[in-house]
This record gives sequence, structure tokens and C-alpha cells, in this order.
Amino acid sequence: MSLRFVLPCVTAAALALGVAGCGKEVVRGADDPSVDSHALSTGLDKEDMKRALRDTLNKLRASPVMNEWRTTNPQPIVAIFPFQNSTSEHIDSSLDTILSEAETWLLEANTVRVVSRQRQGEMIREVEGQQNAVFNPANAAKYGKQLGAKYFITGKVSGNDERSEDMRRVQYFLYMQVIDVETSEIRFQGKSEITKAVK
Repeated sequence: MSLRFVLPCVTAAALALGVAGCGKEVVRGADDPSVDSHALSTGLDKEDMKRALRDTLNKLRASPVMNEWRTTNPQPIVAIFPFQNSTSEHIDSSLDTILSEAETWLLEANTVRVVSRQRQGEMIREVEGQQNAVFNPANAAKYGKQLGAKYFITGKVSGNDERSEDMRRVQYFLYMQVIDVETSEIRFQGKSEITKAVK
């Protein structure tokens, strides 16, 4: 037998044994809903994001600004800007998911027109005058005006990280704001709280 034939066979056999030997089963959340019910870290997971968004968006649904949007014709234009991560946790991808979910919720509510988040990146670079410019909350009103938006939605997540000898607890506070571009008036602010712990 040639070495060219034996080496791939040995590699395939080793991989098969490695996969079979680890004893772990891969499951989908759609097949086993309990997969999403357990926290695996102190970061924000799907259940945390759903809970925080449900609380915050339900408050927005009942707010005076939302009632105003329902009766305004033509529908106002809203831009959704990044949330600031003021925690010690690496949750930026979770915050991006929250923004996308909020964007979807607004579109499904059909009360406002929403600016494409890709277009917002272009506008941020234009305002900041840099190729790789990042969102600067101090210039949010400028971004909104450039985009033709009447309102923008933004927010932040702050946290409190505590540790003892045998436990770690992270408390998250998610704030979402609707801000009038022209006046910088906060037209809505909602807050949700999430606590995660490792015992």
C-alpha cells in the first residue's frame, strides 16, 4: 500500500474516533427548547436579549412618542444608532443583535420609516471625515440630520460586576432612548435589568 493512500485513511479513522470518543451530542434549540433556557456565561444570551427587548419595546409601544408616530403622516424617519457598552463584558455582538431586533420590531410596527444601518455607516464616515470612523454619540444629531431622520434610537448598557471567593455576579442595565434630532430632546427612555451569576 502506498503512503499516499494510508495517510488519508489513518487521518479519517482518527477523526472518526475523536468525534465518537468525546461523548458530546450536538442539538438544535428548535429540537430541544431547553438548550436556550440555561445560562452558560455571564454574557448576554438569547433569552436575556429577548427579555430585555420585550420589556423595553413594550414600554416604547405605550409611550407618547409612539402614539405620535401612529398619527403622523407621512411617517417619520428613524435611525438606529449603536448602543454603548459601558460594562466589563464583551457583549458588542449581543448589542448588535438587540439593534437588529429593535429595527425589525419598528418595521413590523409600521409606524415609522427606518434608515438602513449600512447607510448609517456611510454617513458616520462622512461626518467624521475618516475611512474607518466609529460612532461618536456626541455627533448623533449631525448623523441624524445627514440621514434625513427626525428621530434616532440609541442607548447604552452599563453594568455592575461583583465577585466573592465563590461567586461572580454581573448586573446589566439596558437603556434605550428615542431622541428628537432637531432639539436633542429625549422623547422616550426605557430601562431593563438583567442579572447573571456564576456560583
